[in-house]
Amino acid sequence: MAGAAARGTPARSRAAPSRDGLPLLLVAIALTAVTLGGFIVVAPNRLVSGTPLNLWNAAGAPAMAALLAPLALVAGLALLRDFPLRRMLTGLAAGGLLIVALALAGHAASEHAAAAGRLTRVSLGAGFWTLLAVGFLILADAVGRERSLIGKTIPLMATGLGLAGLLASGALTPLSLAREYEVRQQAYLDELVRHLVLTGAGLIIALAVGGALGLMAYRRPRRAGSVFAVLDIVQTIPSLALFAILIGPLTALTAFWPTLREIGISGIGPFPAILALGLYGLLPVARGVHAGLSAVPAAVVEAARGMGLTESQIVRHTLVPLALPTLFQTLRVTLVQLIGLAVLAALIGAGGLGTFIFQGLGQTAADLVLLGALSAIALALLADIALRAASLLLFRRPAR
Repeated sequence: MAGAAARGTPARSRAAPSRDGLPLLLVAIALTAVTLGGFIVVAPNRLVSGTPLNLWNAAGAPAMAALLAPLALVAGLALLRDFPLRRMLTGLAAGGLLIVALALAGHAASEHAAAAGRLTRVSLGAGFWTLLAVGFLILADAVGRERSLIGKTIPLMATGLGLAGLLASGALTPLSLAREYEVRQQAYLDELVRHLVLTGAGLIIALAVGGALGLMAYRRPRRAGSVFAVLDIVQTIPSLALFAILIGPLTALTAFWPTLREIGISGIGPFPAILALGLYGLLPVARGVHAGLSAVPAAVVEAARGMGLTESQIVRHTLVPLALPTLFQTLRVTLVQLIGLAVLAALIGAGGLGTFIFQGLGQTAADLVLLGALSAIALALLADIALRAASLLLFRRPAR
């Protein structure tokens, strides 16, 4: 009997917890932000500071009730014992919170802008941004802890489709952020394409050179320390400083060989930006390649060598296929990092989403800054989610 009791103790310790503390804490933060913080900020024009209004004053009791519904659902699910659909339902509730919050912001902006006049600007307040952060954190936590691929996919797809439908409906048009986009729609699309081109070109350089350095460090372990030491030094240079450092040498180079200007090489513009992004991507790519190849068991490599494979064949047919999950994660991390760093390319005339950030700073227009910053964040999140999903599909272990 004592043995049975001892065997029963671990089973009880593995029992599902009765409540989930993190969503409850986030719900409490959201309620505090909505109650005390400004949900929207109404300003008489684009440059003057506005007056913050909480959700109750901005949209009334029905809006407050509509927002409390998904928060109550998240809290209720967190208080229940764990069951198979709990995290998926929590993710759906978090997605609903994001959609409802944006819809209410658009509705409140429409009412106040119509009442105050054509020049009035309605921007999003601190309470809204806190609520948005809470929704994303709950969604990320639920999806991250969900084990099934379907349970991960459904909340993300439902949230994405809901947000896309909300944007397409024009419900957010009265917000000053949307009005900044509307005025610069063609310029925004051009800068978005430039941002993608800069990031893609820098990623190609980082993958080619960093991959070669990682492979060399794997094949010659004695040189690995010096290779990574040099790459560490490059990584410690402040990003803005690296962009500026490249201007002088490239300008001198093009002055010495004027023909370089004909192929697009100059001290300012896209070339130094792409070069800087490639340099920043070297360290994560090289370390990722080295770590992925080093994780392949030595016995497997020796078996391949014993079968008569050459060193290049071993790399192509043995090392790379086995290290592919690690290499894929290296690609994801590097791409997300470069998307963020490409914002600084606007400072040296290369364009990109950073153009709107620095224009907004110069004009003290917060919504213009947000247009560039939020776009870069959204682009990084989309890249991260897409590559994570691809990784799950490609390298998911089959169920036994």
